[in-house]
Amino acid sequence: MDGLEACPELQPHLMQVSPAAGSPLTPARAFPTLAGFPDKSFTESPMKRILLAPLAVLLGLLLSACGQECDKPAATSGDSVPQKTYHWKLVTTWPKNFPGLGAAPENFARIVNDMSNGRLQVKVYGANELVPAMGVFDAVAGGAAEMGHGAAYYWKGKIPASQFMTAVPFGMNAQEMNGWLHYGGGLELWRKLYAKYNLVPFAGGSTGVQMAGWFKQEITSVADLQGLKMRIPGLAGEVFQRIGGVPVTLPGGDIFTALQTGSIDATEWVGPYNDLTFGLHKVAKYYYYPGWHEPGAMLEFIMNQSAWDSLPPDLQAIVTHAARAVNQDMLDEYTARNNAALKELVDKHGVQLRRLPDDVLAALRSASDQVISEVIAADADAKAIYESFDAFRRDVEPYTRISEEAFLQTRQAP
Repeated sequence: MDGLEACPELQPHLMQVSPAAGSPLTPARAFPTLAGFPDKSFTESPMKRILLAPLAVLLGLLLSACGQECDKPAATSGDSVPQKTYHWKLVTTWPKNFPGLGAAPENFARIVNDMSNGRLQVKVYGANELVPAMGVFDAVAGGAAEMGHGAAYYWKGKIPASQFMTAVPFGMNAQEMNGWLHYGGGLELWRKLYAKYNLVPFAGGSTGVQMAGWFKQEITSVADLQGLKMRIPGLAGEVFQRIGGVPVTLPGGDIFTALQTGSIDATEWVGPYNDLTFGLHKVAKYYYYPGWHEPGAMLEFIMNQSAWDSLPPDLQAIVTHAARAVNQDMLDEYTARNNAALKELVDKHGVQLRRLPDDVLAALRSASDQVISEVIAADADAKAIYESFDAFRRDVEPYTRISEEAFLQTRQAP
């Protein structure tokens, strides 16, 4: 096979330098090679040899390079290049497949597998299947698992500032929290906070405004909270302690038994959708609102930094967008399910729905301001994060008041 036949894509260009019609050169054999010209009748003229010598060198080099390229198999749409498959473990603080909270990591794994065409396969482990519920942070930071799903305020013993990434009492709702994280600098601060632990955090879903909790006895004043043992984590636990209560931190799977045996007298968990599933109405009849402690509880996906860095850019993009999709999907699910569950709790199970007394809410609000001031005074990271959080809240609050709040009031008007 000569150079022209070996590289047909050059034919249109080489024909441009062919002699005019009637020349001894023909398209099939007109081109010089490094060894000379195949057609002696044309090259016998000294002048023509002088004119074509540079062209011979140029075309020889082009055809040599072309021959090397054309020796390679041509890529076709049917060709496939073997790509590395990644296998990740995702550990969670929730029971396996638990509605809402436990569904989020399962949905994430499915979306990532589908979008990556199986190149990134994520296996989800519920609480205590691979690591304890409260061991998720250490497992992912240490590389025992590539990913985790939980709530940042569980790690306040290690990182006091982490509490602000889940919920701030009397703080922002889910819509405002998402705005701060993704457009107000919150996510950047979160990642800076976790970087020293070899972790990369992502927003991992919001429950929306939660319920204030389940109580075995009716609450009529602050006096009823004195010495009352309540499962309530994060900043809210410190606030509850400040007004005389006894906060207890428990993973979700332990709540029912603790209430049933009397280890605790009350608990907050999430809201009707999850609380009905846990059967909390069987061991406590008074169900209080509003959820002053977690107005927009934000969960988290955490990824081991080294595992994250090992992914190629396209898989990192898939993980990023999958987390963002699941973050919104969780809020959608709670919005759709909570009211039906509340109706069942009240109508079928006889749960007593109550609003917290105004004096209790006022005391909680005052104590919350004190606790936050003390936490940010003692920790530089907490101070930086809360200042950003509070500035964003103050910035969006006026519009929230005349948009969301005003609309809801108008919709309820007769």
